[in-house]
Amino acid sequence: MSALFNFHSFLTVVLLMICTCTFLKIQFPTLLQKKTGFRGFFWKAARIGERLSPWVAVGCFTMGVSIIFF
Repeated sequence: MSALFNFHSFLTVVLLMICTCTFLKIQFPTLLQKKTGFRGFFWKAARIGERLSPWVAVGCFTMGVSIIFF
């Protein structure tokens, strides 16, 4: 089943994208400087990861536990 049709897989992909974009923005700040267009989507994901980092961390932890046990 595609990640677009399975809600659990969709949440996993979104959380991993947010975490990856935040990590890339911290390591390579010039990579996600552009705020419009295609790279602007990834810039916005990195901003979500920066501003809501405690909530994203809780979401990643919950996602990991649910993948391991369910």
